[in-house]
Amino acid sequence: MSATLYAALVDDAGLFPPTSLHMDEALARNRRDLESGDPVLTHRFLCPAGRLERLRDQEHRPRRVGLILDAETLDATISRARPLPGFGDLPVDLVETPLPAGMAVRELAERLDLPAGVRLFAEVEPRKPAPDLPEGTGLKVRCGGPSAEAFPPVEHLALFIRSCVDHDVPFKATAGLHHAVRHFDPSLGVDRHGFLNLLLAVCEAVEGRDPAHVLRTTDVGHLVRMAREVPEETAKRARRLLVSYGSCSTHTPVEDLRTLGLLEEDR
Repeated sequence: MSATLYAALVDDAGLFPPTSLHMDEALARNRRDLESGDPVLTHRFLCPAGRLERLRDQEHRPRRVGLILDAETLDATISRARPLPGFGDLPVDLVETPLPAGMAVRELAERLDLPAGVRLFAEVEPRKPAPDLPEGTGLKVRCGGPSAEAFPPVEHLALFIRSCVDHDVPFKATAGLHHAVRHFDPSLGVDRHGFLNLLLAVCEAVEGRDPAHVLRTTDVGHLVRMAREVPEETAKRARRLLVSYGSCSTHTPVEDLRTLGLLEEDR
């Protein structure tokens, strides 16, 4: 069983819904996670651009920071009406932002002109194939949200995964991936995608198979057996492509994997 599949998989999105922690609460949790040293967590703290100064004022500094731009901030930045907030001494290693309609990722990267070492991930509609991207950039896919309409159909997500694998494009995922295995959410009347389904779907695409059936299944035993049988080389390429995903809970993904027997208990 490959531990590579789950290493540095989960970004800390505690500031975002539905958890929506206050900054001090989110940083206290991030500090506890750092102290625990859990290998599933990236310890990357995802922070909206509008709250970066607030983060800078705090005593605790995350090990890594992912800067999240909303459409308004992005529009102001690329129109030069307002520059991006300076990173200063914050360890920002990536920026995630929606891709404006009609704009190529290459043009977006040129307009943002991020510092060396900071990767850009542009959010696109999952049904669109991955474009040719400049070096140091990737894509971002949204797997859910506050309404049923925000959850992409399996076929669209499968198309996105196949395209990223075929074009060797790294990507990040966000929203909706609350648990490891796909399950029905009665409050929204929709099936939620599972992060283990997503991870194994990338492995399927890496090995030349259609990822749709893995995205769709709710058979826990089948998914666990698949996870245990992933070859190490497949796991390495799958994780080079699926960089990480943002979770408002950093505890639940780890506990889900332990419950499924895919992680060892704390030493």
